[in-house]
Amino acid sequence: MRMQFPVLACAAVLMVQPAVAQNYPSKPIRILIAQAPGSATDNVSRVLSGKLGEQLGQPFVIEARPGAGGAIGTEAAARAPADGYTLFMANNSTHGSNPAVYKKLPYDAIKDFAPIILIASTPYVLTAHPSLPVKSVKELIAFAKKRPGELNYGSAGNGSTHHLSGELLKTMAGINLVHVPYKGTTPALTGLLSGEVSVVFFTVVGVQPHVKSGKARALAVTTPSRSNMMPELPTMAEAGLKGFEVSSWFGLLAPAGTPAAIVSRLNAESVKAMALPEVSGALRKLGFDAVGGTPEQFAAHIRSEIERFTKLVKATGITVD
Repeated sequence: MRMQFPVLACAAVLMVQPAVAQNYPSKPIRILIAQAPGSATDNVSRVLSGKLGEQLGQPFVIEARPGAGGAIGTEAAARAPADGYTLFMANNSTHGSNPAVYKKLPYDAIKDFAPIILIASTPYVLTAHPSLPVKSVKELIAFAKKRPGELNYGSAGNGSTHHLSGELLKTMAGINLVHVPYKGTTPALTGLLSGEVSVVFFTVVGVQPHVKSGKARALAVTTPSRSNMMPELPTMAEAGLKGFEVSSWFGLLAPAGTPAAIVSRLNAESVKAMALPEVSGALRKLGFDAVGGTPEQFAAHIRSEIERFTKLVKATGITVD
């Protein structure tokens, strides 16, 4: 008889799981973000949540918890009840570069979360000030090799993805660029436009207007495929740096322990929403391509991002003040 208890317990769990999903959701759902209102994280969250709210029959509320490089909002999501009513919009910082560069974080990017779906991604663009006499990645590398330590690159701050992109360029190309950290993406872009820094890695939607106006010169994108928004630009691989891959991405997570049936339901509804032209079109206007996939694929993506950035941090000795 003792052998039957585990079997009965497992059977009870299996019966409860579908029931949970069937009755879910019965109240509003909150999506925490670790960046400020109006940020790309906020905008992507609103695009998806608006349609999910219609499909699931409950409103989605976006709650911003910015600060500490994203750690405040991420920790709040990790500590939230695992009932499907608090979700988190992760990105390449919270679940990519941050776990690699910070020795201590108030959350575990892998153990504290249940991946739901990778929503959208966009490449960074290696962008130069027009005064720099280069029109390609190869010309930039050749120019930098003749002037070691004379050129600089801007980033959104120490440990940011922009910072890691710059260090990856230095490592793969064998050049010496001086890092100039700013307090955010906007100041970094301003630094490039003013000529304070020679190059930056910035999102397509952020640099495209300045490239068109001639205030900046785009050299290449950092993803394996070319950008739909700037298809004329080669990839870093095409430019000679095979294996150079960095992207800005966003994905939906739940706190670890959230019932699998709820995670599956949210994934299915998200896939359905992202297949709609109105959703994919809205993401494209923000400069992002809809991605999709399974929770397992998103989990593998997060692990890959952290592993890749961790190797880079160890190889370059990047430190965060």
